[in-house]
Amino acid sequence: MLEYLKETQKSYLHLKNYSIAVLLPCHNEALTIAQVVKDFRAALPEAQIYVYDNRSTDSTAEQAAAAGAVVRHEPRLGKGNVIRRMFADIEADIYIMADGDNTYEVGSARRLVERLIVEQLDMIVGTRRTPTHESAAYRRGHRSGNLFLTGFVKLLFGARLIDMLSGYRVFSRRFVKSFPALSSGFEIETEFTIHALELKMPFAEEPTVYSARPPGSESKLKTLKDGWRVLGTALLLFKEERPFLFFGIISLILVLISIALGIPIVETFLATGLVPRFPTAILAASIMLLAFLSLTCGLILDSVARGRREAKRIAYLAYPLPELE
Repeated sequence: MLEYLKETQKSYLHLKNYSIAVLLPCHNEALTIAQVVKDFRAALPEAQIYVYDNRSTDSTAEQAAAAGAVVRHEPRLGKGNVIRRMFADIEADIYIMADGDNTYEVGSARRLVERLIVEQLDMIVGTRRTPTHESAAYRRGHRSGNLFLTGFVKLLFGARLIDMLSGYRVFSRRFVKSFPALSSGFEIETEFTIHALELKMPFAEEPTVYSARPPGSESKLKTLKDGWRVLGTALLLFKEERPFLFFGIISLILVLISIALGIPIVETFLATGLVPRFPTAILAASIMLLAFLSLTCGLILDSVARGRREAKRIAYLAYPLPELE
């Protein structure tokens, strides 16, 4: 523990030697963005702060610029679209991503960055912890939805996670530059997690305080609509990254259906030598054929997915981690 603290102190003294970018995607956050920018400037004076205005209809861009941020614009609506643009445009050693709604613990940013450097990680997720006096910060629907979706991804990809949907993260350069960013909305956080799991990147979760939005500030997240999109993204990525298991499950289900349809027909045939339900027999045989084709597709696509993972891994390894100073 003492050794870790010494290393942390060392990284603290030399953060100015790293290029650090704070990325703040915003849509109508005029009430809070100036305070978020000021807090990041105080917590990490070494960092360059970027605010990407995502078709705001209020004074978000003006407030961010007045607070000292570099303001850019992304016309395609959706958090995923903004992050794709940010990751493509900005060059840095370390990236910090947060929201502009003043709900995340900006004061923990230095701690997260130091841990990323000291432990040579590619991603740190700021897991959200709400103070007891701010129980309304994390709405019940969002909390239960997050638990369900996090558990679902745990089941599919076999990883220990606490808060898969947190928008407060710190990334290495090689994570950012190897990340494909295919999503357009809030499901981008699911994609972050699965990208790290797919390439077996070293990452960690760190508890951070999550506070309520100030009066007048409204969440852009729709619990049911965005929850379904996240679930759909997880299923799609499951098919893309684990095709043999995905199509194997489908094949097994089809085999069981075929057997259920076929057993009575076989029993009748053995007893009487007749096939009285010929259409059902054809249906059972067709379903069994589909099961075989599904399993074959899984085998072929599994080879394709492996080749794709190897290409992503090579792209990932093309960028070095920030070195300890």
